[in-house]
Amino acid sequence: MASDDASLSVETREPDGSRSARRLRQAGRVPGVVYGGTGDSVTFQVDARELRHALTHGGAVLDVSVDGGKAAPVIVKDTQRDAVSGAVIHVDLLRVRMDRPIQSTVILELDGGEESPGVKEGGILEQITRELNIEALPGDIPDAIHHDVSEMEMNDTLTLAVVTAPAGVTLLDDPEETVVATLSPPRVEEEPEELEEETELVGEEGEEVPAEGEEGERTVPAEEGEGSGGAAGEGDGGE
Repeated sequence: MASDDASLSVETREPDGSRSARRLRQAGRVPGVVYGGTGDSVTFQVDARELRHALTHGGAVLDVSVDGGKAAPVIVKDTQRDAVSGAVIHVDLLRVRMDRPIQSTVILELDGGEESPGVKEGGILEQITRELNIEALPGDIPDAIHHDVSEMEMNDTLTLAVVTAPAGVTLLDDPEETVVATLSPPRVEEEPEELEEETELVGEEGEEVPAEGEEGERTVPAEEGEGSGGAAGEGDGGE
């Protein structure tokens, strides 16, 4: 069962829509819902600081008490966060039984990246998979799964097959197809001089292309112009 740090007291609330939820957040409270198990779904509100403390310092399982009632074990099923501040603006809690395994997700953390030979040579370590799907008893769900990458060489690719799950935890993702991390050579940028030479070549080629409109222009000979003028003059004289 979760420790005291993972306990959380919430109060029921009426689901009055988004406007009511905004007022709650302005008052320093977070709306949420708890569901699952044998009980009904209950919408609640909780102090934002208490929720932040429970999520930060508690384990995967929280002991939640509604309106001062008996605490029940739950897991965080989903959180919605503010796009700017990152603060939790809504939380979904799922009731669980401690004697039945459940499926969940956990964070994958890579350790020792800066010490790997490939990174020391200037390579770029990129983590491809950041969350893993697992199955375990609620009490066995870890806060995170760690994997040591301090031995990665240049051009290495790690898959989930090399990640060891903690005792009591089953990894559900495909071990061979799930890429965990890659270590690639540094990207080489073109030298500025080469770019300038290419720009000059493009400019020279562009000078050989005639501008639009020049192709259709025709120079009228002076004699044609005089002839036209003469004809006009004779016409005037005839009048």
